[in-house]
Amino acid sequence: MTTATLSKSQRAYAWIRDRIVNQEFSAGYRLVLGSLAKDLNMSVVPVREAIRQLEAEGLIHFERNVGARVAMVDDSQYRFSMQALSIMEGAAVALAARALTESDIRDARAINQQMIQTLDHFDPHRFTTLNRQFHAALYSKSANHRMRDLVDAEWGRLGHLRVSTFSFVPGRAHESVQEHEEILRMIEAGAALTDIELAVRRHRATTLDAYMSQEHADDSLGPPKLSPRKGESHV
Repeated sequence: MTTATLSKSQRAYAWIRDRIVNQEFSAGYRLVLGSLAKDLNMSVVPVREAIRQLEAEGLIHFERNVGARVAMVDDSQYRFSMQALSIMEGAAVALAARALTESDIRDARAINQQMIQTLDHFDPHRFTTLNRQFHAALYSKSANHRMRDLVDAEWGRLGHLRVSTFSFVPGRAHESVQEHEEILRMIEAGAALTDIELAVRRHRATTLDAYMSQEHADDSLGPPKLSPRKGESHV
């Protein structure tokens, strides 16, 4: 579906969601419907519909007497998203595996090679962008569009919860690219779909385990230092 064919509420949803995922609207940012409608050159009605959809997805939270704000980061929500993604994406890749061509595999391997090249001078945000592209290259060929939409939505939610998991566990990046290659080899070899699904699930679960282990290690060092909340708008 092109931008021209989207309804106003769909355009508002995509516009606001992109800014949340890209951290332009950071956690705690106040979303004023009138200002958003003006920026989007539309009435408040479709903007309100978009806000309701984003609230249902957990990206926006309503506070009494305040209004809509971008939801604050919650580690439990991050954990739940990672767990859900491991299951859904594992299934999506398995469904897509037989449809992937040699060209598709070659393109995915090229992305993984770019990821490997970032390791010497590690940029977690660049690595995360490439990581997203690699995974999308595998599951996007799934004929089950509903599954693809669910996986895309969960990736978007993760982008809000954590700009880059690899900022917290940079050592995990080296293991991740090796696991990517293993998954590609399984697909090339025509491995059982259940084995491919489990490999993708383990890949995601291992990243979550590494993150949670680091979080617990940080907790043992004492209370976290608080940083100012940025991005709040009162217009």
